[in-house]
Amino acid sequence: MADIPKIRFKGFTEPWEQRKLEQVAKYRNGKAHEKEIDEDGDYIVVNSKFVSTDGEVKKYSASQIEPLFENEIAFVLSDVPNGRAIARTFLVDKSGKYTLNQRIAGITPLDNTCPYFLYILMNRNPYFLKFDDGVKQTNLSLKDVLSFEEYYPEYDEQQKIGQYFSNLDHLITLHQRKCDDTKELKKYMLQKMFPKNGEKFPEIRFKGFTEAWEQRKLEQVAKYRNGKAHEKEIDEDGDYIVVNSKFVSTDGEVKKYSASQIEPLFENEIAFVLSDVPNGRAIARTFLVDKSGKYTLNQRIAGITPLDNTCPYFLYILMNRNPYFLKFDDGVKQTNLSLKDVLSFEEYYPEYDEQQKIGQYFSNLDHLITLHQRKCDTLKELKKYMLQNMFPKKG
Repeated sequence: MADIPKIRFKGFTEPWEQRKLEQVAKYRNGKAHEKEIDEDGDYIVVNSKFVSTDGEVKKYSASQIEPLFENEIAFVLSDVPNGRAIARTFLVDKSGKYTLNQRIAGITPLDNTCPYFLYILMNRNPYFLKFDDGVKQTNLSLKDVLSFEEYYPEYDEQQKIGQYFSNLDHLITLHQRKCDDTKELKKYMLQKMFPKNGEKFPEIRFKGFTEAWEQRKLEQVAKYRNGKAHEKEIDEDGDYIVVNSKFVSTDGEVKKYSASQIEPLFENEIAFVLSDVPNGRAIARTFLVDKSGKYTLNQRIAGITPLDNTCPYFLYILMNRNPYFLKFDDGVKQTNLSLKDVLSFEEYYPEYDEQQKIGQYFSNLDHLITLHQRKCDTLKELKKYMLQNMFPKKG
């Protein structure tokens, strides 16, 4: 039935009732803040950029021209064709903190409506997205918004649903923040645990290591080979993952398969991207092979085999997007790193034991980043599934 969702909390059996927005909330428009923008202002301007970035991009105002109060909802009315801001919602967490910009509506839930329930229900709802024809700028009118009609359960069930999604959103935010914090830590430690240009000592070292690092070319620490063309062997049912630039640049998310392992990659070898479009994000990206018999090396990718005096994870971190390689990208023509370019790569290396310590440290950080990102993605998929099943389907 259209008025009953697939998944419900125990004890709730009544059908949901169809209501228009004007029956469950009050509406008002925001106001222009252009003349009051001030980076030292006390109030956050709730505009479309603020809402669409989940509060990451902020502008401030010296005056709270149109105050927003706790548990009100900011709703984006205007966006470019196929934009990601239109009909996005933001739930106000605190009074006296925000001011509502023009082209954003302020939605005030009435006493019979749970704010978090309505915030979830309105966010990018298909009803609003149908007004976006993909050609001209979308501008939702007062009538468009107040005519928004959906099914609502009794207030207690709304609260249960709202709290459930609030908890999910909190967990998603928590894991995303931990992921971002760990990425920032990794970025910082990459700057501190490797010597700066022309120096032989890093700023941060593990206890017990004091020797100067030694400068070496890649040909002194690893062997090099080129990948081979796989176009004729691509097969979605193939047994081997083709390590190409797309695979490497997406951290293994985008895969193609091959029926033959034309150019095998072995555990602890490094795949290194040689070719990319100008200013591409793939050039000089690295992928460390976790298992033999699983991958095959495509053309325009080099296979780097660390020698016995080189820790694979250390070299994998050191080569990845190293500024030495990025200087070959002039931003105009396609970048193609030659054998000479790669083998001439010269950097400072510590003794093997210190390489291992550094490699293990960054391996642990990468594991934490992957763990938190995976948890975040899993929770987002759960939220998507529950949004489809905890609200009645129309029709």
